[in-house]
Amino acid sequence: MEFKTIPLADAELKFVPDSGAFTGYAAKFGGVDSYGDTIHPGAFTGVAATETEVKMYFNHGWVKREIPIGKMIVVQDDVGLRVKSAEFTAGIRMADEAALAVKHRTVNGLSIGYRVSEEKSKRKADGKGRDIFGIDFLKEVSVVDWPADGHALIDVKSSIEDAESLKEIESLLRDAAGFSRADATALVSRIKSLSHGEREQIKSSELTAA
Repeated sequence: MEFKTIPLADAELKFVPDSGAFTGYAAKFGGVDSYGDTIHPGAFTGVAATETEVKMYFNHGWVKREIPIGKMIVVQDDVGLRVKSAEFTAGIRMADEAALAVKHRTVNGLSIGYRVSEEKSKRKADGKGRDIFGIDFLKEVSVVDWPADGHALIDVKSSIEDAESLKEIESLLRDAAGFSRADATALVSRIKSLSHGEREQIKSSELTAA
């Protein structure tokens, strides 16, 4: 799973009077984000060509098994991923606090949680980022108070503490940190290899000492 953040100043948020609801943009086409990536027009055709309901979280809270703080209706237009309506779930403490923060603009922006395949993205000629032509899966939209490139580390740290096997770590690397399946598998295999080597060294040292 990957994340892209748009600053509130660029999200063009407009608030519904006397409520926490708002409209605006969760992503825009043509910009260059902190990863060097550019999302191109039409990239959301497969996931939001028509009005689509998505869950709303605070700081991608689904990674930490938090419940949604609301919902959005999004649709692709010529500018990007338009938020036609966003409603916070009244009575949920985090939702109420997030609504106040968004209205006061004390959070940094909106961030989408999504997946993109290698077939629908291309590494830029300078090697700094990708051109993204199609989003395969749009999981959610979050209101966020940290830059996009900091989220994976924060969420991974929290979730690692709950992981009970290397298989869960492998899944975490893919879903939360944006690793490809091959890279996640390779890293876990390397960890296993290093761990096995350290055990063998300990056994050898114990036999030598004896």
